Amino acid sequence: MINPFTEYFSSLINKLDDRDLRIGLDRAIYFYRKGFSEAISKYPHTLKLTKEVRKIKEKSIANLTELVKQTMDAIEEVGGHAYLAENAEKAQEIMGDIIGRNKLVVKSKTLTSEEIELNFYLESLGNEVVETDLGEFIIQLAGDKPMHFIVPALHVPREKVAEIFSEKLGIRKKAGVKELVNAARKYLREKYFKADVGVSGANVIAADTGSVFIIENEGNARFVTNAPPIHVALVGVEKIVPTLLDAMKVCEVTFRYAGFKTPTYISIINGPSRTGDIEYEVVYGAHGPRELHVVLLDNGRLKTSKDRKFREALYCLRCGGCLLECPIFGVVAGNFGYRYFGGIGAVWTSFTESLERAAPLLFSCTLCGRCKNVCPLEIDVPRMILELRRKCAENKILPPELLKAESIIVEGRSPYRRG
Repeated sequence: MINPFTEYFSSLINKLDDRDLRIGLDRAIYFYRKGFSEAISKYPHTLKLTKEVRKIKEKSIANLTELVKQTMDAIEEVGGHAYLAENAEKAQEIMGDIIGRNKLVVKSKTLTSEEIELNFYLESLGNEVVETDLGEFIIQLAGDKPMHFIVPALHVPREKVAEIFSEKLGIRKKAGVKELVNAARKYLREKYFKADVGVSGANVIAADTGSVFIIENEGNARFVTNAPPIHVALVGVEKIVPTLLDAMKVCEVTFRYAGFKTPTYISIINGPSRTGDIEYEVVYGAHGPRELHVVLLDNGRLKTSKDRKFREALYCLRCGGCLLECPIFGVVAGNFGYRYFGGIGAVWTSFTESLERAAPLLFSCTLCGRCKNVCPLEIDVPRMILELRRKCAENKILPPELLKAESIIVEGRSPYRRG
């Protein structure tokens, strides 16, 4: 049997020879750093706002159980339906019950759906699932996996995208970026209006109003959440903050640290579409969806929120900046991770999946601290990595080299002398 550490580290080494990965990463890192520098230079108050958002997240995670209940009540009050899924399997079940079988489902980017393997589950029920974010669409056509929180196809250079689109969509192999975008636009446009259900994630939720916030540039999320008759939002409970104003502040810090001055769109969704234009009588299902379902995912989050050593991981805004400054991610991209990437992804994997699953990621980290330095909320990932490594050591979940060194030390010999 192949040791999971050996298999994982071998896969990372193999990725060093991936030329497309090199090209895509180099371009992505350059443009991220340029965009981030320009955004902070133009809006320097964002640096001060990060301190405020850190306090908002501290308060939110410390009171997460109460905020979940408040959020669910607020969603129901405005005509939506709210659910709390304690684990990935329950979330799949809830989503399956809402969506049903043999439907056309359009999705906007949602990393949380990767966590519960939603596409695979929905397709097993006979549904057609179409990713509409350009990056996710590229990944879906390529049969690949996302490699970054907000730029899932950052490892695929334009030349490779042209090859994929040529094979799947019939466009010329030498197509430029604009032509590639137009091809995706043409293909996806009809899907929005034929879809039975739209599935989205969320960047943040305001507990007091039950409002779902979605940050985007492409406009696909607006189609996904507005064109089909049913909108289902799948959101981790850690995204909840107390108030509408808190949520707006979180959004501003998130998109600035993602490398954008301002996004093209910020959607605030509060219940299904409704009108009161006839005698002020509220009727649901005007031009937009007739139904809104918000599935809040726990899957280890509530337990982690009560753990003083690891609750800080739940402050993560998913801006993705730390990944593009990580020395390991910078050479292997999202191969440093499964569904969540980099050092923060290693911590997340430990509580959304298992310590055993996370272990290879934990020992991939160099503990350089660059992630903490660039994080808007100064999340101390290296400290949590060390804590989790200690747990691994206690449970003998270690790379073979470390286990061998340990046995040598126990025998009273030096691990540095192999003679």
